[in-house]
Amino acid sequence: MRALTITGHGGVEQLVYRDDLPMPELRDAGDVLLRVQAAALNHLDLYVLEGIPGVALTPDWVAGTDAVAIVEAVGAGVRGLAPGDRVVVNAGLSDRTCEYCLDGEQPLCPRYRVMGEHVSGLAAEHVVVPATNVLKIPREIPTPVAGAFALAAMTAWRMVVSRAKVTAEDDVLIWGIGGGVAQMALQICKARGARVWVTSGSDEKLERARGMGADELLNHATEDVPAVIRERTGKRGVTVVVDSVGEATWDRSLRALGRRGRLVTCGGTSGPMVRTDVRRLFWNQWSLLGSTMANDEEFAAVTAEFVAGRLVPTVDSVHRLENGRDAYARLLSGQHFGKVVIQVEE
Repeated sequence: MRALTITGHGGVEQLVYRDDLPMPELRDAGDVLLRVQAAALNHLDLYVLEGIPGVALTPDWVAGTDAVAIVEAVGAGVRGLAPGDRVVVNAGLSDRTCEYCLDGEQPLCPRYRVMGEHVSGLAAEHVVVPATNVLKIPREIPTPVAGAFALAAMTAWRMVVSRAKVTAEDDVLIWGIGGGVAQMALQICKARGARVWVTSGSDEKLERARGMGADELLNHATEDVPAVIRERTGKRGVTVVVDSVGEATWDRSLRALGRRGRLVTCGGTSGPMVRTDVRRLFWNQWSLLGSTMANDEEFAAVTAEFVAGRLVPTVDSVHRLENGRDAYARLLSGQHFGKVVIQVEE
């Protein structure tokens, strides 16, 4: 079997294309065997490659945290899926028995794991996953688009809809509009009627974001983002900030945030350690919200939006499986706009 594997933590030199891995088999009555058509990269994949504390790679570790695939076989207990169905994959695994899972909050499961991060990933010709982690989509959706969809969309939906509860009354600031989660957050916020401010260090990316519906464009490399926002809003600030950058933007995010504002974060691409003046926190009565992945209900919601054509990822580039290093290099460059996709099916 062909796959893109990670041999150890480090740079792209640790990525190895293999064509000799064993074919996976159904392990449980609730599993499905998938033939992967395309996978896609997320910043999480870069973290795994570089090394995450507490996460250890095992031999034949497959990269990738997104996939679109065709069902090839189903376990004896699987209902509603059959060989030939086309599906997208939710990379989050939970035990489905804990109090959080029973409450419908799978990402809070104490045994929560992510394919490609805590267990082997999805950039392989065949993978076995629980049937609860896939949803059917139409065959006519282009393969790179379908492969780029799930993780970024789920993450953005939970941040914007479930956690920050964005409405038409909100002004939302989204950092780094070149990324997949940021672009999904833009689409979701606009669908909910919000006014959206986006940032980038590239004027070209900002103009592309204008075409996606962004209302206010801010070059964070040349402009004082909080000062411009305060000026344009009569010192009120924005009501919501979507920040997955962390250390490099945290202080500016809070300076841009108005009273009763909500800051929601799903990561820290520039570093994990941030500082907050607690006096400003309580005086302005801010809400600082953490968010990660999505539960079953949110996965179903974003997939329905995707199938209806109301939520569509932008594909930056497509790379063959054997050229997986090039895909990682593209994401590492920071020059991408949208999702970097790995074409698995020949």
